[in-house]
Amino acid sequence: MIRLANIMAGAKHGGAEAFYERLTLALHNAGDAVLPIIRRDPERAARLAAGGLNPVELRFGGPLDILTRPRIGLLLKKFQPSVTMAWMNRAGSKTPPGPELEPWPTVGRLGGYYDLKYYASCDHLVGNTRDLRDWIVAQGCAADRAHYLPNFVTDFAGAAPAPLPGTGPRLLAMGRLHRNKGFDVAIRALARVPEATLCIAGEGPEREALTALARECGVAERVHLLGWRDDTGALLAACDLFVCSSRHEPLGNIVLEAWSASRPVIAAAAQGPSELIRSGETGLLAPLDSAEGLADAIAAALADPQDAARLADNGRKEFEKSFAEAPVLAQWRDFLHKVRA
Repeated sequence: MIRLANIMAGAKHGGAEAFYERLTLALHNAGDAVLPIIRRDPERAARLAAGGLNPVELRFGGPLDILTRPRIGLLLKKFQPSVTMAWMNRAGSKTPPGPELEPWPTVGRLGGYYDLKYYASCDHLVGNTRDLRDWIVAQGCAADRAHYLPNFVTDFAGAAPAPLPGTGPRLLAMGRLHRNKGFDVAIRALARVPEATLCIAGEGPEREALTALARECGVAERVHLLGWRDDTGALLAACDLFVCSSRHEPLGNIVLEAWSASRPVIAAAAQGPSELIRSGETGLLAPLDSAEGLADAIAAALADPQDAARLADNGRKEFEKSFAEAPVLAQWRDFLHKVRA
């Protein structure tokens, strides 16, 4: 059994935050003793508590927050973990190293190409793609201290579809309305695919700009901004194609979710999707930041439903083999057993 102190100061929404919750609960359900230490978030705390855990909520403030780090130290001293794991920069910088006497290893879990200065107290670093692991080594981390461990996502097979607005083939995109997600590229691509409707599930600072762009491109009646949605499986079940237009996407949990739902995936060739997708086999990759290239890939999938179904079936197989809970949880537990005190 592992005694894991799992520490994260995340946002309310996000791929890393959602995976933190999934992994924390899965380890607990597998029989490990897990202490979740999180930024104050009543909803996240309630979800973890509903799964049988006792999360501790701390401030995780900025440089003027001088209390969170020593409070974590006291919690760790009491809990006596065999492994401590810090997720992303804020938690990495607030997590003290194990004591000199009877120390426990500290693992920094990165979901992007972050500045490693925040992980100075960590004995091991974990990236969620092979490219990220190689990048960590290139930054000067010893190869035997840098590791690749994948995410798993919820299996959305068999979800009942939610009604989606519009007519014609439904294209679905999901994520925070931020420039990194490239939803502007998806809207420009839609102007080249006249029969389709684009639904975007998410919220963020680009909402007004995207609404204006849809009007400018003459597709306002075919673009629907759905806001934040919790029914991911239902949305995926209702769409004909899933589109990931991100300019910057270190992994792409959304690709894995679409695979789990047996949906054909069209993605811009950002870092994560380029590693995940074998273009022409498990999805189609389009040139990065290219509305024309993305439109061509969408049009090709819509024009050949049989081939689109083949891509979806291959994506589902890839999910089952490499990104479902059972195989990924086994890898994580094996890693934690190997590095534990």
